Amino acid sequence: MKQTVYHGSTEQVRHPEIRESDRLLDYGKGFYTTTSEEQATLWVKRKLGKAGGTGYVNVYEVDDGCYAHLRILRFDTPTEEWLDFVMANRTDESFVHDYDLVYGPVADDRVYAAFALYENGVLNKKELIAELKTYVLVDQWLFHTQRALEYLIFKHAKEISI
Repeated sequence: MKQTVYHGSTEQVRHPEIRESDRLLDYGKGFYTTTSEEQATLWVKRKLGKAGGTGYVNVYEVDDGCYAHLRILRFDTPTEEWLDFVMANRTDESFVHDYDLVYGPVADDRVYAAFALYENGVLNKKELIAELKTYVLVDQWLFHTQRALEYLIFKHAKEISI
């Protein structure tokens, strides 16, 4: 069964590509998607900001052949391994991983408030994970390599205006 994923952008993205980011992201550089259309819509609105305008929720199918042919890292829930991976990507500019596709929870603003408590020693790793497991977290799929993008099939784009 093919998985539907969404990417929020200020443009239609028929041909996704791996782009360098000007900031450190949860799972490293690549093309981020989610199975939550609502989350992708929020990403569009955040990118448009107060200026408003028009953006797009781009809709894709993931060819399920990817599971047999790509190097995949999967985190179904927040774990210590997930925390270490996200923190490495977010704080260590020299950190590099060799996965084609990474799946796991989104570390949103609320999560980063909890991360700050961990970084400041208020929470230990186990307490942070326990806290995060009480949150309803949406997922994200990072297509980290060109090879992974070959399994992403553009279907259409939905216009979002604010």
